[in-house]
Amino acid sequence: MLFIFDMGGVVTTTFPLDLLTGKLGLSKAEFLEICRENGNIWEKLEKGFINVREFWTCFNQASASRGINAVQHDLFRLYFHPTLQSRTAELIAALRKKHRVVCGTNTIDSHWENHMERGDYAFFDQTYASNKIGEAKPNPNFFQLILEAEGYKAEEAFFTDDKIENCQAAAALGIRAVQFESPEKLWKEWGKYI
Repeated sequence: MLFIFDMGGVVTTTFPLDLLTGKLGLSKAEFLEICRENGNIWEKLEKGFINVREFWTCFNQASASRGINAVQHDLFRLYFHPTLQSRTAELIAALRKKHRVVCGTNTIDSHWENHMERGDYAFFDQTYASNKIGEAKPNPNFFQLILEAEGYKAEEAFFTDDKIENCQAAAALGIRAVQFESPEKLWKEWGKYI
């Protein structure tokens, strides 16, 4: 069997986008609106089509008319301090004794580098990150690329993510998906496969 884990919100805490947008004097919706209106720069960043410096250059140009001070530093890196969900990491280690366990995550270069430094991807047999493979959840291609690369059929795979839309997208392909709510709940769901 193949087990696919999301990273942020499942293995570690997720990025506090509200903190970043608050520092900019924007709501999360306003921040994402600026990104969408300017060539979907968030999506491009998440898929690795632009780097962080290019993102902030585009963002600064687009937000100047709103009176927002230009961003001088990589705020995605500056405000990213994930903590490990140790019980989730224990489940991954237990599943790896009998199964293939991979990470399927939407991320950006700043967060990828942070997770690499911390060793968070070392819990897995392989990591499939949106910024490296050019696809992001909930697009079905994201999951199909992982299944193809790993050599598993959808019905042989399990997936967990804290976002329901990502679970629904995986389930629509026939992957057995569980929305992550807590490590304890996931242990109840998947502990039988250890």
